[in-house]
Amino acid sequence: MAPTSSPALRAARIQAHGFRSPAGDAVAVVERLGALQAQDLGAAKWAIGSRMAEPSMAAVDTALESRRVVRSWPMRGTLHVLPSRLLRPVLAITGPRVLAAARRRHEQLELGEAEYRLARDAAERLLTGGGSATRDELAATWEAAGVHSGGQRAYHLIGWLALDGVLCCGPVDGRVQHFALLDEWAPAGADEPTERDQTLGDLFTAYITGHGPATISDFAWWTGLTKADAKTALAAAGDRVEPFAGDDDRFMAAGSTDAAASRPRGALALPAFDEYFLGYADRSPVCEPRYADLVVPGRNGVFQPLLVLEGRVVGTWRRRGTATKPRIELRWFEPMHTTASDRFIRPLTTWARFQGVELQGVEGLVVG
Repeated sequence: MAPTSSPALRAARIQAHGFRSPAGDAVAVVERLGALQAQDLGAAKWAIGSRMAEPSMAAVDTALESRRVVRSWPMRGTLHVLPSRLLRPVLAITGPRVLAAARRRHEQLELGEAEYRLARDAAERLLTGGGSATRDELAATWEAAGVHSGGQRAYHLIGWLALDGVLCCGPVDGRVQHFALLDEWAPAGADEPTERDQTLGDLFTAYITGHGPATISDFAWWTGLTKADAKTALAAAGDRVEPFAGDDDRFMAAGSTDAAASRPRGALALPAFDEYFLGYADRSPVCEPRYADLVVPGRNGVFQPLLVLEGRVVGTWRRRGTATKPRIELRWFEPMHTTASDRFIRPLTTWARFQGVELQGVEGLVVG
C-alpha cells in the first residue's frame, strides 16, 4: 500500500485539482471540484482562478452571473459555490441533516415554524419577479411582517430558507451580496439528478474527480453525510471511479491514476479555505499534522492562504502594504532554502494580476 504521504498521492491530488491541466473557463473548474467552500467570496474566486489556464476575475464573475454555478449552503451549513444543476438535488439530501443540527440554535433564537412561514411569505412577496435583496433589506422586510430579525435571527432565517431551496445567493454589488429566489435565479434544468442514489453517485464522482485520491470518510466529512450514505455514493458512482494505485481505501476518477507514476512539482499560492487542504477529513497527505494549527490558528475555523511546494503545504501567506500595491509575507512552517521565496514569485504575480493590483515584493519568515 502506498504511504498516505507519498509523492505519488500528492502528484495525483495536484492533477485532480486541475493544477497540472488548468481549465479553460471558471465553470469547468467548479464542475471539476463538485463544490468549493465559499464563505469568503474573494478567496473562492481565487480558488477558481488559480485552477484556470488564464486566470481572470472577470471570467469568474461571468461564471457566477451566468447562473450555471451558484453560491449557497449545500453542505455542513457552510457557503459553497457549486454547479447549479446539483444544488437542489444535494439540498434534498443534506438540508434536513443541517436543519436538524440547527434546531437547538433555532429554539434559542425563538425561531419556529410560525416565524419561518411569515419570513418565507414575506421574502417571496419581495423577491418574486426577478428581484434581489441584501441581508439588511430582507431583515427590514421581516420586521415589517412582524418577524423580529435582530441579532443572528436574520442570518439563520436566510440559512433556513436556503437549505429549503427557497433562497440562494444572487447578484453581488461591489462587495455586497444580494439574495434571490432560487427558482428564479437558477431555474431547474433537465440535467438535474432526479433520484437520491443518482445524486449521491454524481456528487461522489464530482468530489473524487476534483479531490482524489480520497476516501469514503473524506467524502462523508466533506458532505456532512453519514458513512452509510458515503458507501451508497461509492456504489452509485460505479465505474466512474476506481481505487488509487496501491491504496484500495482511496479513489480516483476512472482513467486518471497515471498520475501515480509522476511526482508533484511546482509552487502554488492558494487562497484561504482552499479545497486542497480543507476538503478532506484527513489532511496529513499534504500537510504535516504538527503544522495544521498554523493553517487554522487556534482551530478557530479561519483557514489561512496556503503555500504549496511540490504538493506539500509548507507555509501560509498574507498581504501587507496598501490595497493596490501589496507586499506579500511568506510564513514558512520551518526554515527553507534561501531561494524558496523565488519559487512563489510567479504564482503570486499571477494572483496580483487576477486581483488587479501591483505586487511590490515577496519576503519570507519562519513561524513554525
